[in-house]
Amino acid sequence: MSVFSIPSQGGLSAAQLSARAQGPAAPLARRLAAFTYEGVLLFGLVMAVGALYSIAIGQRHGLQGREGMMAAQFIALAAYFIWFWTHGGQTLAMRTWQVRLLSASGGPISLWQALTRFLLSWLWFMPAWLAAWLAGWHQSKYLFGGMLVWILFYAGISRLLPQQQFLHDLVCGTRVIDHRDQVPA
Repeated sequence: MSVFSIPSQGGLSAAQLSARAQGPAAPLARRLAAFTYEGVLLFGLVMAVGALYSIAIGQRHGLQGREGMMAAQFIALAAYFIWFWTHGGQTLAMRTWQVRLLSASGGPISLWQALTRFLLSWLWFMPAWLAAWLAGWHQSKYLFGGMLVWILFYAGISRLLPQQQFLHDLVCGTRVIDHRDQVPA
């Protein structure tokens, strides 16, 4: 394969998707790479929504309309994830890293599963933020250090769960699979 060729996006059949949904999750490194890249992409989305919201309400100070901006950004994030997960099972980052979200049976996920998964995926962040708030941590080094430790712990416990899925996928009945045509042994 040439450096300039675009890798195949895994034209897998329904039977292959179903078989992969029953097997182990995509490798943890691929899922975390997609997670990290998703953060880079979402930075742009959050900034664009923030700019549009600020212009729409005539915001002159960062604290003016803060709750409304957070709500608008939360809704934009929900729309992004739910749309991509219910229309092909791949966000932009998941497509790049060739992982795909499926139901436990190997089919597309429902709107209810996508909404539930979006809400439960906040388990990546909220426990660490809550612990930091309860501990009275206000310095960014403590907040981000605590969040990093929690994220590594949350990712690590996937090794103990059935099919090595993340906790929110286990609860929602979804699976993140490796979507490459040929999965290395």
